[in-house]
Amino acid sequence: MSDGTDDKPFTPANPTCIIATGGNPYLPRPAVVKRIVEENPTVRTLELALADEIDNAHFTYLPGQFLMLSLPHCGEAPFTFSSSPTRSGSFALTIRRAGLLTTAVHALQRGDTVCVRGPYGRPFPLEELAGSDLLFVAGGIGMAPLRSLLAYCLAHRSRYGTVTVLYGCRQPGEFCFQQELQQWRDDRAIHLLCTVDQGDPAWQGRVGLVTSLLDEIEVNPGRLKALVCGPGIMIRFVIGHLQELGLPAGSIITTLERQMKCGIGLCGHCHFDDKLICADG
Repeated sequence: MSDGTDDKPFTPANPTCIIATGGNPYLPRPAVVKRIVEENPTVRTLELALADEIDNAHFTYLPGQFLMLSLPHCGEAPFTFSSSPTRSGSFALTIRRAGLLTTAVHALQRGDTVCVRGPYGRPFPLEELAGSDLLFVAGGIGMAPLRSLLAYCLAHRSRYGTVTVLYGCRQPGEFCFQQELQQWRDDRAIHLLCTVDQGDPAWQGRVGLVTSLLDEIEVNPGRLKALVCGPGIMIRFVIGHLQELGLPAGSIITTLERQMKCGIGLCGHCHFDDKLICADG
């Protein structure tokens, strides 16, 4: 498929998005803001629930999938789930303020309504990860989709081996999910290391690129699966470093993102060579 417009029938990654909308994948559904968490000065996490109680009760997704969120006169954009599907009744999106739509999202209050389509996209390969040691490497807001997967794995802890989390930000004030970070520090089932590119007088932790943390952990190429998400340049150097440590390319899983329109592999707007980010990323 070269342009995303062939005649193959549309098959959603999660059929509940079609059932709930009467078969129309373009039809948005209203969702209500239940809670807002200020992660840092430019990032908010919104906890949402579909306005229709029956619709909300049947809403499911998997770590790595995304929603298309829209507001009147502000447009529509994709946002990855940052919550775990093991927590029913609501879902979370972690959104950085960067443009018209995200600025409007940051102005929302509890009880306000947004419109959502989905879930769409390929989830993380949960079955493939089972039985492996897991290494999560996140940069900045790239922790959002990895948080969804990490929470899922912790809810099914016996399925996985050791769990290591490496998290890097430019400055100390940019870390998201502070409450979870403290829980992960206190959890003996997780090995958490954090670093910043540039510290401040109050920062007592590591200073350096997140790739430097790879030299502080044990890598067993035969057992390890790495999950990487963050800025493109970070992903490139982390993958290179992991391969230098002996991890094969097939054991490194990352995410791809691009501006999307339909979200379901029809318009071809998000093409990357012979791939469609919404369907293949």
